[in-house]
Amino acid sequence: MLESITPFLKWPGGKRWAAAYLASIIREKLKGTYVEPFLGAAAVFFHLRPSRAILSDINPDLISTYKVVRRSPGALLEALRTFQVSKRNYYRTRTCIPSNPVLRAARFLYLNRTAFGGMYRLNGRGEFNVPYGGGERTPEILLKTPILKDASMALRNVELREGDFEGVMGAVRRGDVVYCDPTYTVTHDQNGFVRYNDQNFSWADQERLARAASRARRRGVTVLISNAHHKEIRKIYGFASFRTLTRHSTLSTDPLKRRTVREYLIIL
Repeated sequence: MLESITPFLKWPGGKRWAAAYLASIIREKLKGTYVEPFLGAAAVFFHLRPSRAILSDINPDLISTYKVVRRSPGALLEALRTFQVSKRNYYRTRTCIPSNPVLRAARFLYLNRTAFGGMYRLNGRGEFNVPYGGGERTPEILLKTPILKDASMALRNVELREGDFEGVMGAVRRGDVVYCDPTYTVTHDQNGFVRYNDQNFSWADQERLARAASRARRRGVTVLISNAHHKEIRKIYGFASFRTLTRHSTLSTDPLKRRTVREYLIIL
């Protein structure tokens, strides 16, 4: 078993806190390919380190960044060193999108490491609009540790895809394991947080995910889904088993306002 490594991205809603637990469940079930259709920071993948994996996401900049990390970690580090950390430079970088893939990936990492809470949020025009984080939010850890080079090695034999979850889940086969970590929404569609792109992961998408998971299960695939601890979620996964996981929210700048959050782990 390969040693787990640290994800190079900070991602709200990411599963660093639960990666070891999730990987232990997946490892028992995995006979074929590990599939992660909502990639984010890939905390579970980097902990699991499977021999075969398909990693996908609907966010083109995210997948492009993973491809650059895999292909050119040295050039990416050199580019990242040219980005100065200050409020002024942050907002200048936020409005400027390079055409060069390496510089674009460096911009993505810079914004991820200096934005408030590491959030990825786009406005209605598809523009990144998270405010400056300040304080200890810098990309220094990427420059001073081998995180990116370790990630490059881990991604070497991985298939990276850009696209909707339904496409990749439709191709899984018996023995594969799929882990899904979608944006948490319930029927009112007003969670106020867009994690992946400029279109919210709607309740209709939640229902599509439940149907895709059911179809995969019938083909002999194990599917794990992290989702909101909400009665409406239980209704659309009535055929699955449920476990409740507990975490502490860290999005608030005031520690006294941070709260304990419950999530469902759905296993089919």
